[in-house]
Amino acid sequence: MRVEFPEFGRIVVDGKVYEGDIVIYPSGKIEERKKWLSKNKHGTSHKLDPDELREYLTEDFDVLLVGTGAWGKLSLLPESRELVANKEVIEKPTGEAVELFNGLWGKRKVLAIFHVTC
Repeated sequence: MRVEFPEFGRIVVDGKVYEGDIVIYPSGKIEERKKWLSKNKHGTSHKLDPDELREYLTEDFDVLLVGTGAWGKLSLLPESRELVANKEVIEKPTGEAVELFNGLWGKRKVLAIFHVTC
């Protein structure tokens, strides 16, 4: 699997363009981020709420990789971080997170959440 972040608002996975936030599971399944779960609670989707994160904890993983956006606006809330306290958690601006994902994929079980705007 190969991921690219060519521009603000878009992410490309194996040639398929997504124009919104996505989640990539260790199995390779890709789905739209359920950011409304965080937005409804906090008024913004830039705070990753535990209720939203729980939605993605359906497969075993070693690393939670969060692409925080072009300018790093998305962050895990402390309560969300507690849910994955026994896992490695990496938060990086999306461009850097994509590069890291490409290096980790196939070597470790990665659960990736990519924010593609701010």
